[in-house]
Amino acid sequence: MLDTVQFTRIGQVLKSNGTDGQVIISLFGIGTEDISETEPVYIEFDGLPVPFFLSGVSQRGSSRILAHLTDVNSLDDAQELAGRAVYYPAAWFEEDDDFQDFTGWTLYDADGGAVGRICGLEPIPGNPCLDVLVKGQTVMVPFHEDFIASVDERQRRLVLNVPAGLIP
Repeated sequence: MLDTVQFTRIGQVLKSNGTDGQVIISLFGIGTEDISETEPVYIEFDGLPVPFFLSGVSQRGSSRILAHLTDVNSLDDAQELAGRAVYYPAAWFEEDDDFQDFTGWTLYDADGGAVGRICGLEPIPGNPCLDVLVKGQTVMVPFHEDFIASVDERQRRLVLNVPAGLIP
């Protein structure tokens, strides 16, 4: 898993498009205008960030782009990327003073005990979510300051009182 201190997840490759290696990427919290063809995005392979440059980026709906990635030249190459997260270096984003960084903390549900380890924050406008490692899978848990039941900085424990059904 990529170090969420160094990288911020900006999207996910949804699927291949066509036969020449194009992919459709869903963006989280950034717009097409924030994507640069001169700076790489990173996709995780075997726990390591692999840089890809985007070319021919065009918007598809409000939060999706159609793009060609360097060295992805076939349908098979594009299909290998489907479902993978897309990252930018975290330094490209300004710190958001509204949220404390709970990366590495343990998330607890106020009603049900330990949920999992917090891997990062998805800065989705109007709906920020915590990335939480639960039973070997990363899941997004809604994060709002009204949900916070308690914060234990010494033990690095965050307890949320989230409505039923929103935490796996």
